[in-house]
Amino acid sequence: MIDKVLSLFSPAWLGQIWPSGIVEIPLREAYGESIDADDSEWRRLTGDGNRDLAPMTQKRMQDLACYLWQSNPVANRLIELPTAFLLADGVKLVATAEDPDIREMIQDYLTRLWLHPTNNFPIKLARKVRELAIFGEQCWPAFTNPYSGEVRLGYLDPSQIETVVHDPDNAEQPIGIVTKRNRKGEQKRYKVIVNGRDDDLFTPRTIAIRDTFTDGDCFWFVVNALCTDTRGRSDLLPVMDWCDAYEQQLYGEAQRQDFLRSYVWDVTLKGGTEEDVKKKARTIAPPAPGTVRVHNDSEIWAALTPNLQATDNAEGARLFRNHILGGQTMPEHWFGGGGDVNRSTGDSMSEPTVKALSMRQAFLGYMLLEVARYTIRKRELAVSGKEPDLFDPNYGVECQWPEMAPKDISKFAASLQQVVMGCSLAIDKGLLSKDTAIALIGTVADRLGLKIDPALELEKAAQDSAKAAETDAFQAPAL
Repeated sequence: MIDKVLSLFSPAWLGQIWPSGIVEIPLREAYGESIDADDSEWRRLTGDGNRDLAPMTQKRMQDLACYLWQSNPVANRLIELPTAFLLADGVKLVATAEDPDIREMIQDYLTRLWLHPTNNFPIKLARKVRELAIFGEQCWPAFTNPYSGEVRLGYLDPSQIETVVHDPDNAEQPIGIVTKRNRKGEQKRYKVIVNGRDDDLFTPRTIAIRDTFTDGDCFWFVVNALCTDTRGRSDLLPVMDWCDAYEQQLYGEAQRQDFLRSYVWDVTLKGGTEEDVKKKARTIAPPAPGTVRVHNDSEIWAALTPNLQATDNAEGARLFRNHILGGQTMPEHWFGGGGDVNRSTGDSMSEPTVKALSMRQAFLGYMLLEVARYTIRKRELAVSGKEPDLFDPNYGVECQWPEMAPKDISKFAASLQQVVMGCSLAIDKGLLSKDTAIALIGTVADRLGLKIDPALELEKAAQDSAKAAETDAFQAPAL
Protein backbone atom coordinates (compact mmCIF):
# COMPACT_ATOMS: atom_id res chain seq x y z
CA MET A 1 0.00 0.00 0.00
CA ILE A 2 1.30 3.44 -0.92
CA ASP A 3 0.24 6.42 1.15
CA LYS A 4 0.73 10.04 0.08
CA VAL A 5 2.20 12.07 2.89
CA LEU A 6 2.09 15.86 2.67
CA SER A 7 5.18 17.54 4.02
CA LEU A 8 3.97 20.85 5.46
CA PHE A 9 7.42 21.91 6.62
CA SER A 10 9.50 20.70 3.68
CA PRO A 11 12.59 22.72 2.75
CA ALA A 12 12.75 24.75 -0.46
CA TRP A 13 14.80 22.19 -2.34
CA LEU A 14 12.11 19.58 -1.77
CA GLY A 15 9.67 21.68 -3.86
CA GLN A 16 12.19 21.76 -6.68
CA ILE A 17 12.30 17.98 -6.82
CA TRP A 18 8.60 17.43 -6.18
CA PRO A 19 6.86 20.64 -7.34
CA SER A 20 3.56 19.57 -5.83
CA GLY A 21 5.17 19.32 -2.40
CA ILE A 22 3.74 15.82 -2.08
CA VAL A 23 6.15 13.01 -1.25
CA GLU A 24 5.20 9.45 -2.01
CA ILE A 25 6.59 7.04 0.68
CA PRO A 26 5.87 3.29 0.61
CA LEU A 27 4.65 2.01 4.01
CA ARG A 28 4.40 -1.67 4.91
CA GLU A 29 3.08 -3.39 8.02
CA ALA A 30 5.86 -4.85 10.15
CA TYR A 31 5.67 -8.57 10.87
CA GLY A 32 8.15 -11.10 12.21
CA GLU A 33 9.08 -13.47 15.02
CA SER A 34 11.56 -12.81 17.79
CA ILE A 35 14.13 -15.59 18.10
CA ASP A 36 16.18 -15.34 21.28
CA ALA A 37 19.25 -17.57 21.20
CA ASP A 38 19.67 -17.41 24.98
CA ASP A 39 16.03 -17.82 25.91
CA SER A 40 16.93 -20.69 28.20
CA GLU A 41 19.12 -18.39 30.27
CA TRP A 42 16.23 -16.18 31.35
CA ARG A 43 13.78 -16.88 34.15
CA ARG A 44 10.25 -15.55 34.41
CA LEU A 45 9.67 -12.78 36.93
CA THR A 46 7.07 -14.94 38.61
CA GLY A 47 9.53 -17.81 38.96
CA ASP A 48 11.44 -16.36 41.91
CA GLY A 49 11.80 -13.30 44.09
CA ASN A 50 14.94 -12.06 42.30
CA ARG A 51 16.97 -12.10 45.50
CA ASP A 52 20.30 -12.96 43.89
CA LEU A 53 23.21 -10.60 44.26
CA ALA A 54 24.05 -8.57 41.17
CA PRO A 55 26.80 -10.25 39.07
CA MET A 56 29.38 -7.61 40.00
CA THR A 57 28.39 -7.85 43.66
CA GLN A 58 28.66 -11.65 43.51
CA LYS A 59 32.19 -11.41 42.13
CA ARG A 60 33.10 -8.71 44.65
CA MET A 61 31.82 -10.91 47.48
CA GLN A 62 33.94 -13.85 46.33
CA ASP A 63 37.06 -11.71 45.91
CA LEU A 64 36.65 -10.14 49.35
CA ALA A 65 35.96 -13.50 51.01
CA CYS A 66 39.12 -14.98 49.49
CA TYR A 67 41.14 -11.90 50.50
CA LEU A 68 39.87 -11.99 54.09
CA TRP A 69 40.57 -15.71 54.35
CA GLN A 70 44.17 -15.05 53.34
CA SER A 71 44.84 -11.89 55.36
CA ASN A 72 42.45 -11.63 58.31
CA PRO A 73 43.18 -14.03 61.21
CA VAL A 74 39.59 -14.10 62.50
CA ALA A 75 38.10 -14.65 59.03
CA ASN A 76 40.67 -17.36 58.35
CA ARG A 77 39.71 -19.20 61.55
CA LEU A 78 36.01 -18.90 60.72
CA ILE A 79 36.73 -20.96 57.60
CA GLU A 80 39.50 -23.27 58.78
CA LEU A 81 38.07 -24.25 62.16
CA PRO A 82 34.82 -25.75 60.78
CA THR A 83 36.79 -27.43 57.99
CA ALA A 84 39.05 -29.07 60.57
CA PHE A 85 36.09 -30.22 62.69
CA LEU A 86 34.38 -31.73 59.64
CA LEU A 87 37.31 -33.45 57.94
CA ALA A 88 40.24 -33.78 60.32
CA ASP A 89 39.45 -37.46 61.05
CA GLY A 90 38.36 -38.34 57.51
CA VAL A 91 35.14 -39.61 55.96
CA LYS A 92 34.23 -42.84 54.16
CA LEU A 93 31.72 -43.89 51.53
CA VAL A 94 30.45 -47.35 52.49
CA ALA A 95 28.23 -49.72 50.50
CA THR A 96 25.37 -51.14 52.58
CA ALA A 97 23.94 -53.93 50.39
CA GLU A 98 23.02 -57.08 52.34
CA ASP A 99 24.33 -59.39 49.60
CA PRO A 100 28.10 -59.64 50.23
CA ASP A 101 28.94 -60.03 46.53
CA ILE A 102 26.93 -56.96 45.52
CA ARG A 103 28.29 -55.02 48.49
CA GLU A 104 31.84 -55.86 47.45
CA MET A 105 31.16 -54.76 43.86
CA ILE A 106 29.59 -51.43 44.88
CA GLN A 107 32.38 -50.81 47.38
CA ASP A 108 34.89 -51.33 44.58
CA TYR A 109 33.09 -48.65 42.55
CA LEU A 110 33.29 -46.27 45.48
CA THR A 111 36.93 -46.99 46.23
CA ARG A 112 37.94 -46.39 42.63
CA LEU A 113 35.98 -43.12 42.64
CA TRP A 114 37.56 -42.00 45.93
CA LEU A 115 41.17 -42.88 45.07
CA HIS A 116 41.22 -42.14 41.34
CA PRO A 117 44.34 -40.01 40.69
CA THR A 118 42.20 -37.26 39.16
CA ASN A 119 39.59 -37.23 41.93
CA ASN A 120 41.98 -37.88 44.84
CA PHE A 121 39.41 -37.11 47.52
CA PRO A 122 41.81 -37.67 50.46
CA ILE A 123 43.71 -34.55 49.34
CA LYS A 124 41.19 -32.52 47.35
CA LEU A 125 38.09 -32.83 49.53
CA ALA A 126 39.41 -30.42 52.17
CA ARG A 127 40.05 -27.81 49.47
CA LYS A 128 36.57 -28.22 48.06
CA VAL A 129 34.96 -27.92 51.50
CA ARG A 130 37.06 -24.83 52.25
CA GLU A 131 36.07 -23.15 49.00
CA LEU A 132 32.42 -24.07 49.50
CA ALA A 133 32.56 -21.99 52.69
CA ILE A 134 34.53 -19.15 51.06
CA PHE A 135 32.56 -18.85 47.81
CA GLY A 136 29.24 -20.38 48.84
CA GLU A 137 29.08 -22.66 45.78
CA GLN A 138 30.85 -25.50 44.02
CA CYS A 139 30.71 -26.74 40.44
CA TRP A 140 32.35 -30.07 39.59
CA PRO A 141 32.23 -31.09 35.91
CA ALA A 142 31.99 -34.87 35.57
CA PHE A 143 33.67 -36.87 32.80
CA THR A 144 32.60 -40.48 32.29
CA ASN A 145 34.43 -43.29 30.53
CA PRO A 146 31.78 -44.63 28.11
CA TYR A 147 33.19 -48.18 28.29
CA SER A 148 33.84 -48.68 32.01
CA GLY A 149 31.56 -46.01 33.46
CA GLU A 150 34.42 -44.66 35.56
CA VAL A 151 33.82 -41.05 36.66
CA ARG A 152 36.43 -38.30 36.87
CA LEU A 153 35.66 -34.96 38.47
CA GLY A 154 36.94 -31.57 37.37
CA TYR A 155 36.59 -28.16 38.97
CA LEU A 156 35.02 -24.97 37.65
CA ASP A 157 36.03 -21.86 39.56
CA PRO A 158 32.92 -19.92 40.69
CA SER A 159 34.34 -16.73 39.18
CA GLN A 160 34.00 -18.32 35.72
CA ILE A 161 30.25 -18.92 36.04
CA GLU A 162 28.09 -16.51 34.05
CA THR A 163 24.59 -17.89 34.58
CA VAL A 164 22.84 -20.66 36.45
CA VAL A 165 19.67 -21.72 34.64
CA HIS A 166 16.72 -23.02 36.66
CA ASP A 167 13.81 -25.16 35.59
CA PRO A 168 11.06 -22.81 34.32
CA ASP A 169 8.49 -25.16 35.85
CA ASN A 170 10.30 -25.56 39.18
CA ALA A 171 12.16 -22.45 40.28
CA GLU A 172 14.27 -24.19 42.93
CA GLN A 173 15.77 -26.80 40.58
CA PRO A 174 18.97 -25.81 38.71
CA ILE A 175 19.29 -27.49 35.31
CA GLY A 176 22.31 -25.90 33.62
CA ILE A 177 25.48 -23.84 34.09
CA VAL A 178 26.70 -21.30 31.52
CA THR A 179 30.32 -20.16 31.82
CA LYS A 180 31.81 -16.81 30.93
CA ARG A 181 33.41 -16.44 27.53
CA ASN A 182 37.14 -17.02 27.32
CA ARG A 183 39.61 -15.00 25.27
CA LYS A 184 38.56 -16.86 22.16
CA GLY A 185 34.91 -16.04 22.78
CA GLU A 186 34.10 -19.65 23.65
CA GLN A 187 31.45 -20.46 26.24
CA LYS A 188 30.66 -23.77 27.94
CA ARG A 189 27.17 -25.03 28.76
CA TYR A 190 27.10 -27.79 31.37
CA LYS A 191 24.02 -29.82 32.26
CA VAL A 192 23.46 -30.02 36.03
CA ILE A 193 23.41 -33.64 37.17
CA VAL A 194 20.15 -34.85 38.66
CA ASN A 195 20.34 -38.56 39.45
CA GLY A 196 17.56 -40.09 37.37
CA ARG A 197 16.13 -40.08 33.86
CA ASP A 198 15.21 -36.66 32.49
CA ASP A 199 11.86 -37.91 31.14
CA ASP A 200 10.96 -39.07 34.67
CA LEU A 201 12.02 -35.82 36.33
CA PHE A 202 11.24 -32.93 33.99
CA THR A 203 8.54 -31.64 31.68
CA PRO A 204 9.09 -31.73 27.88
CA ARG A 205 9.80 -27.99 27.90
CA THR A 206 12.53 -28.38 30.54
CA ILE A 207 14.02 -31.37 28.73
CA ALA A 208 14.25 -29.29 25.56
CA ILE A 209 16.16 -26.61 27.46
CA ARG A 210 18.49 -29.17 29.07
CA ASP A 211 19.26 -30.60 25.65
CA THR A 212 20.92 -27.26 24.76
CA PHE A 213 23.60 -27.89 27.41
CA THR A 214 25.88 -30.04 25.32
CA ASP A 215 29.33 -29.53 26.86
CA GLY A 216 29.05 -32.19 29.55
CA ASP A 217 27.55 -32.82 32.95
CA CYS A 218 28.38 -31.15 36.25
CA PHE A 219 27.49 -31.25 39.92
CA TRP A 220 26.22 -27.96 41.37
CA PHE A 221 26.02 -27.28 45.10
CA VAL A 222 25.22 -24.03 46.94
CA VAL A 223 25.02 -22.98 50.60
CA ASN A 224 23.55 -19.93 52.34
CA ALA A 225 20.94 -19.57 49.60
CA LEU A 226 17.17 -19.44 49.49
CA CYS A 227 15.14 -21.99 47.55
CA THR A 228 14.96 -19.96 44.33
CA ASP A 229 18.41 -18.34 44.48
CA THR A 230 20.65 -19.30 41.59
CA ARG A 231 23.95 -18.55 43.36
CA GLY A 232 25.37 -19.33 46.78
CA ARG A 233 26.77 -16.89 49.30
CA SER A 234 29.98 -16.97 51.30
CA ASP A 235 29.95 -17.89 54.98
CA LEU A 236 31.88 -14.65 55.52
CA LEU A 237 29.38 -12.36 53.79
CA PRO A 238 27.52 -11.22 56.97
CA VAL A 239 30.76 -10.43 58.85
CA MET A 240 33.05 -9.02 56.15
CA ASP A 241 32.70 -5.40 57.25
CA TRP A 242 32.99 -6.32 60.91
CA CYS A 243 36.17 -8.34 60.31
CA ASP A 244 37.64 -5.31 58.58
CA ALA A 245 36.51 -2.96 61.38
CA TYR A 246 38.01 -5.28 64.02
CA GLU A 247 41.29 -5.37 62.15
CA GLN A 248 41.33 -1.58 61.76
CA GLN A 249 40.78 -1.21 65.49
CA LEU A 250 43.72 -3.48 66.20
CA TYR A 251 45.90 -1.51 63.77
CA GLY A 252 44.87 1.68 65.55
CA GLU A 253 45.75 0.15 68.90
CA ALA A 254 49.16 -0.88 67.57
CA GLN A 255 49.74 2.67 66.33
CA ARG A 256 48.70 4.07 69.71
CA GLN A 257 51.23 1.82 71.43
CA ASP A 258 53.92 3.18 69.12
CA PHE A 259 52.92 6.73 70.03
CA LEU A 260 53.01 5.89 73.74
CA ARG A 261 56.58 4.66 73.37
CA SER A 262 57.62 7.88 71.60
CA TYR A 263 59.35 10.74 73.42
CA VAL A 264 61.12 14.04 72.65
CA TRP A 265 63.91 15.94 74.37
CA ASP A 266 62.77 19.32 75.62
CA VAL A 267 65.70 21.72 76.17
CA THR A 268 65.19 25.00 78.02
CA LEU A 269 67.81 27.81 77.87
CA LYS A 270 67.37 30.15 80.82
CA GLY A 271 67.78 33.77 79.83
CA GLY A 272 68.74 32.82 76.27
CA THR A 273 67.98 35.20 73.45
CA GLU A 274 66.46 34.26 70.12
CA GLU A 275 69.92 34.10 68.60
CA ASP A 276 71.10 31.81 71.43
CA VAL A 277 68.14 29.47 70.85
CA LYS A 278 68.72 29.31 67.06
CA LYS A 279 72.45 28.68 67.56
CA LYS A 280 71.77 25.87 70.05
CA ALA A 281 69.19 24.32 67.69
CA ARG A 282 71.82 24.13 64.93
CA THR A 283 74.38 22.35 67.06
CA ILE A 284 72.32 20.25 69.45
CA ALA A 285 72.09 16.45 69.08
CA PRO A 286 70.20 13.89 71.17
CA PRO A 287 72.48 12.07 73.60
CA ALA A 288 73.25 8.45 72.82
CA PRO A 289 72.55 5.81 75.48
CA GLY A 290 75.35 5.59 78.08
CA THR A 291 76.91 8.94 77.21
CA VAL A 292 77.68 11.82 79.60
CA ARG A 293 75.98 15.20 79.22
CA VAL A 294 77.52 18.23 80.93
CA HIS A 295 75.82 21.64 81.13
CA ASN A 296 75.44 24.59 83.48
CA ASP A 297 72.36 25.61 85.42
CA SER A 298 71.10 27.80 82.60
CA GLU A 299 70.25 24.72 80.48
CA ILE A 300 67.53 22.20 81.38
CA TRP A 301 66.93 18.89 79.57
CA ALA A 302 63.73 16.87 79.96
CA ALA A 303 62.37 13.78 78.13
CA LEU A 304 58.66 14.25 77.38
CA THR A 305 56.28 11.37 76.54
CA PRO A 306 52.73 11.80 75.17
CA ASN A 307 49.74 11.53 77.47
CA LEU A 308 46.95 10.51 75.07
CA GLN A 309 44.35 9.99 77.78
CA ALA A 310 43.20 6.87 75.93
CA THR A 311 41.32 4.18 77.83
CA ASP A 312 42.07 0.47 77.55
CA ASN A 313 40.60 -0.81 74.27
CA ALA A 314 40.51 -4.48 75.29
CA GLU A 315 36.77 -4.44 75.98
CA GLY A 316 36.09 -2.65 72.70
CA ALA A 317 38.10 -5.24 70.78
CA ARG A 318 36.27 -8.03 72.59
CA LEU A 319 32.93 -6.43 71.67
CA PHE A 320 33.85 -6.46 67.97
CA ARG A 321 35.23 -10.01 68.12
CA ASN A 322 32.20 -11.44 69.91
CA HIS A 323 29.87 -9.72 67.46
CA ILE A 324 31.70 -11.50 64.62
CA LEU A 325 31.86 -14.85 66.40
CA GLY A 326 28.23 -14.69 67.51
CA GLY A 327 27.15 -14.08 63.93
CA GLN A 328 29.01 -17.24 62.92
CA THR A 329 27.79 -19.34 65.89
CA MET A 330 31.29 -19.63 67.31
CA PRO A 331 31.97 -19.47 71.07
CA GLU A 332 34.51 -16.94 72.31
CA HIS A 333 36.70 -19.50 74.06
CA TRP A 334 37.38 -21.22 70.70
CA PHE A 335 39.23 -18.09 69.60
CA GLY A 336 41.52 -17.51 72.55
CA GLY A 337 39.10 -15.23 74.43
CA GLY A 338 38.31 -17.30 77.52
CA GLY A 339 36.47 -14.57 79.43
CA ASP A 340 34.49 -16.05 82.33
CA VAL A 341 34.15 -19.48 80.71
CA ASN A 342 34.91 -22.62 82.72
CA ARG A 343 34.73 -26.24 81.63
CA SER A 344 31.07 -26.64 82.55
CA THR A 345 29.81 -23.53 80.75
CA GLY A 346 32.24 -24.16 77.89
CA ASP A 347 30.58 -27.50 77.09
CA SER A 348 27.11 -25.96 77.05
CA MET A 349 28.27 -22.96 74.98
CA SER A 350 29.75 -25.30 72.36
CA GLU A 351 26.49 -27.17 71.72
CA PRO A 352 24.99 -24.62 69.26
CA THR A 353 28.26 -24.60 67.33
CA VAL A 354 28.33 -28.40 67.11
CA LYS A 355 24.73 -28.38 65.88
CA ALA A 356 25.58 -25.85 63.15
CA LEU A 357 28.62 -27.89 62.14
CA SER A 358 26.51 -31.06 62.10
CA MET A 359 24.09 -29.41 59.68
CA ARG A 360 26.97 -28.50 57.34
CA GLN A 361 28.32 -32.03 57.73
CA ALA A 362 24.96 -33.45 56.66
CA PHE A 363 25.05 -31.27 53.55
CA LEU A 364 28.57 -32.43 52.72
CA GLY A 365 27.35 -36.00 53.11
CA TYR A 366 24.58 -35.26 50.62
CA MET A 367 27.16 -33.90 48.15
CA LEU A 368 29.30 -37.02 48.42
CA LEU A 369 26.29 -39.33 48.15
CA GLU A 370 25.16 -37.55 44.99
CA VAL A 371 28.57 -38.20 43.44
CA ALA A 372 28.50 -41.81 44.65
CA ARG A 373 25.04 -42.47 43.18
CA TYR A 374 26.05 -40.90 39.90
CA THR A 375 29.09 -43.21 39.80
CA ILE A 376 26.92 -46.26 40.47
CA ARG A 377 24.50 -45.19 37.72
CA LYS A 378 27.25 -44.76 35.15
CA ARG A 379 28.96 -48.01 36.13
CA GLU A 380 25.73 -49.99 35.88
CA LEU A 381 24.79 -48.32 32.57
CA ALA A 382 28.19 -49.25 31.14
CA VAL A 383 27.93 -52.86 32.34
CA SER A 384 24.25 -53.69 31.78
CA GLY A 385 23.00 -50.82 29.64
CA LYS A 386 20.10 -50.25 32.05
CA GLU A 387 19.35 -47.41 34.42
CA PRO A 388 19.63 -48.80 37.99
CA ASP A 389 16.92 -48.22 40.57
CA LEU A 390 18.76 -46.19 43.22
CA PHE A 391 15.99 -46.99 45.72
CA ASP A 392 17.04 -50.64 45.56
CA PRO A 393 18.81 -51.52 48.87
CA ASN A 394 21.51 -53.25 46.83
CA TYR A 395 22.67 -49.81 45.69
CA GLY A 396 22.59 -48.33 49.19
CA VAL A 397 25.50 -46.08 50.19
CA GLU A 398 26.12 -44.14 53.38
CA CYS A 399 28.65 -41.56 54.54
CA GLN A 400 30.49 -42.57 57.69
CA TRP A 401 31.83 -39.66 59.73
CA PRO A 402 33.93 -39.97 62.87
CA GLU A 403 32.68 -38.34 66.04
CA MET A 404 32.98 -34.60 65.56
CA ALA A 405 33.76 -33.78 69.19
CA PRO A 406 34.59 -36.21 72.04
CA LYS A 407 31.73 -36.69 74.47
CA ASP A 408 31.93 -36.76 78.22
CA ILE A 409 30.62 -40.31 78.65
CA SER A 410 30.93 -40.37 82.43
CA LYS A 411 27.50 -38.79 82.93
CA PHE A 412 25.93 -41.15 80.37
CA ALA A 413 27.56 -44.15 82.09
CA ALA A 414 26.08 -43.05 85.41
CA SER A 415 22.70 -42.55 83.75
CA LEU A 416 22.87 -46.02 82.20
CA GLN A 417 23.42 -47.59 85.61
CA GLN A 418 20.49 -45.70 87.12
CA VAL A 419 18.19 -46.54 84.19
CA VAL A 420 19.05 -50.27 84.35
CA MET A 421 18.39 -50.39 88.09
CA GLY A 422 15.16 -48.44 87.72
CA CYS A 423 13.93 -50.68 84.87
CA SER A 424 14.73 -53.83 86.87
CA LEU A 425 12.78 -52.54 89.84
CA ALA A 426 9.83 -51.51 87.66
CA ILE A 427 9.72 -54.96 86.00
CA ASP A 428 9.80 -56.70 89.40
CA LYS A 429 6.91 -54.54 90.57
CA GLY A 430 4.95 -55.27 87.39
CA LEU A 431 4.98 -51.62 86.33
CA LEU A 432 7.01 -51.96 83.13
CA SER A 433 7.30 -54.48 80.30
CA LYS A 434 10.64 -55.88 79.22
CA ASP A 435 10.17 -54.42 75.73
CA THR A 436 9.82 -50.91 77.12
CA ALA A 437 12.67 -51.44 79.57
CA ILE A 438 15.13 -52.51 76.89
CA ALA A 439 14.01 -49.57 74.74
CA LEU A 440 14.79 -47.17 77.60
CA ILE A 441 18.18 -48.76 78.11
CA GLY A 442 18.81 -48.52 74.36
CA THR A 443 18.08 -44.78 74.45
CA VAL A 444 20.89 -44.19 76.95
CA ALA A 445 23.21 -46.66 75.19
CA ASP A 446 22.70 -44.72 71.97
CA ARG A 447 24.27 -41.70 73.71
CA LEU A 448 27.33 -43.86 74.28
CA GLY A 449 27.51 -44.70 70.59
CA LEU A 450 25.89 -48.17 70.75
CA LYS A 451 22.63 -48.81 68.91
CA ILE A 452 20.44 -51.57 70.38
CA ASP A 453 17.65 -53.46 68.64
CA PRO A 454 15.20 -54.17 71.52
CA ALA A 455 13.58 -57.23 69.92
CA LEU A 456 16.93 -58.79 69.06
CA GLU A 457 18.36 -58.07 72.51
CA LEU A 458 15.39 -59.70 74.23
CA GLU A 459 15.76 -62.77 72.04
CA LYS A 460 19.47 -63.04 72.82
CA ALA A 461 18.83 -62.51 76.51
CA ALA A 462 16.24 -65.33 76.50
CA GLN A 463 18.69 -67.68 74.77
CA ASP A 464 21.43 -66.83 77.26
CA SER A 465 19.05 -67.47 80.17
CA ALA A 466 18.06 -70.84 78.72
CA LYS A 467 21.70 -71.89 78.31
CA ALA A 468 22.47 -70.80 81.87
CA ALA A 469 19.53 -72.83 83.19
CA GLU A 470 20.72 -75.94 81.34
CA THR A 471 24.20 -75.56 82.77
CA ASP A 472 22.88 -75.17 86.32
CA ALA A 473 20.62 -78.24 85.96
CA PHE A 474 23.45 -80.50 84.81
CA GLN A 475 24.86 -82.73 87.58
CA ALA A 476 28.11 -84.56 87.13
CA PRO A 477 27.71 -88.36 87.72
CA ALA A 478 29.17 -89.76 90.91
CA LEU A 479 32.37 -91.76 90.53
